[in-house]
Amino acid sequence: MQPTFLGLEGLALTPDETALFRAADPAGYILFKRNIDTPDQVRALTASLTDLAGRALPILIDQEGGRVARLRPPHWPEYPAGDVFAQLYDKAPVTAMEAARLNALSLAALLRDLGITVDCLPLLDVRDPGGHDIIGDRAYGADPMQVAALGRMTLDGLAQGGVCGVVKHIPGHGRAAADSHLELPVVTASRAELERDFRPFRTLNWAPMAMTAHVTYTALDPDRCATLSPIVIDLIRTDIGFQNLLMSDDIGMKALGAPSAGGYPAGSNALADFGARALACLDAGCDIALHCSGDFAEMRSVCEAVPEIGAAARARLDAAMASIASGDATPAAQWADARDRLLALA
Repeated sequence: MQPTFLGLEGLALTPDETALFRAADPAGYILFKRNIDTPDQVRALTASLTDLAGRALPILIDQEGGRVARLRPPHWPEYPAGDVFAQLYDKAPVTAMEAARLNALSLAALLRDLGITVDCLPLLDVRDPGGHDIIGDRAYGADPMQVAALGRMTLDGLAQGGVCGVVKHIPGHGRAAADSHLELPVVTASRAELERDFRPFRTLNWAPMAMTAHVTYTALDPDRCATLSPIVIDLIRTDIGFQNLLMSDDIGMKALGAPSAGGYPAGSNALADFGARALACLDAGCDIALHCSGDFAEMRSVCEAVPEIGAAARARLDAAMASIASGDATPAAQWADARDRLLALA
């Protein structure tokens, strides 16, 4: 097994993808809008990935609600963005927390029915007035403990529905004044100021999976962004205390392709060599390198470069998947129950 989560090109596996994935055995996969048409098609796709792997498989998706949702009408309902729960929390904290749990339970039931086992949610990024809108209304608010409370209930709801949650973007993306999809954000806040960003992640450091931020924090490591920084990864493991599965954000994002991101092997072309990007993530201390584009040449480069998954990373992966094995209620019943209780709260 290789320490990668990979995307794929379209609605079904191609022969080239099948051959590559059979040989490389990625740890898991991630789905995007280009991979989604109808419920039956998604079920067939996830079944083909699981059959190819021959094991319980992390199949990821970004299904947050609001503007970040790969599953949309007419086949699937719209879900609210994090800010909806933040606004409700201002009026009725306990109600907001229960609404977040029920929302996540409903999401989980929908995903599990499609064979999707991991949702890249919740965001624990603390909203900041100077931050770029790439976080914006996706956040659960500007107060760290509020963010942690709503994030906790989201993790609980997902787990109750048999889906693994992913806290992101550790150690915190809220202050970033740039979109890491397009460029490398640089945060110049002091170490003391960054404590505000760390708090939700420290509070929920038991989460089964986390995703790094492609952000440079000059107070922590001025030369390398968090994903590529052994210094920041060590802080995540020790100071924040997160000991479970740590994946990179998408290595195809332009932030990670910037030479100023640092952390690449000498002589590599960081802008083009996706194998070097994946290795740099792993060398910094990430358990898994995430590659999302589905571009076959890029995936082949990654698969040719990375080693077998290490024992510690494999144990963390197995533990994360075991944490959701108890989701045993039928998806239809879970979805209907969560929907009815959400409507009652509304």
